[in-house]
Amino acid sequence: MAFQTHFCYPPTMQITVQLPDDLARHPNPAREALEAFAIEGYRSGVLSAHQIRLLLGFETGCELDAFLKEHEVWDRAYSVEDLEKDAAGFERHA
Repeated sequence: MAFQTHFCYPPTMQITVQLPDDLARHPNPAREALEAFAIEGYRSGVLSAHQIRLLLGFETGCELDAFLKEHEVWDRAYSVEDLEKDAAGFERHA
């Protein structure tokens, strides 16, 4: 038996967003809104790196990495717990 999937959305979709006047006066408000959407989606885990690379039109992962770095978005922040684990590991090997 063949399994078929049917998507409820087309492969590409156009979304219309109403922007406040002050944001609409920015040089490229549509790009700013799209980038903000991508950043928040990535930070929250809703969007993958691959998805935001496609969404923002980057051809390479290096372009995406530069964008994320520019906006101070990190895959995984170095936490206090990470520091404590590393310190404990160094103490064991000293």
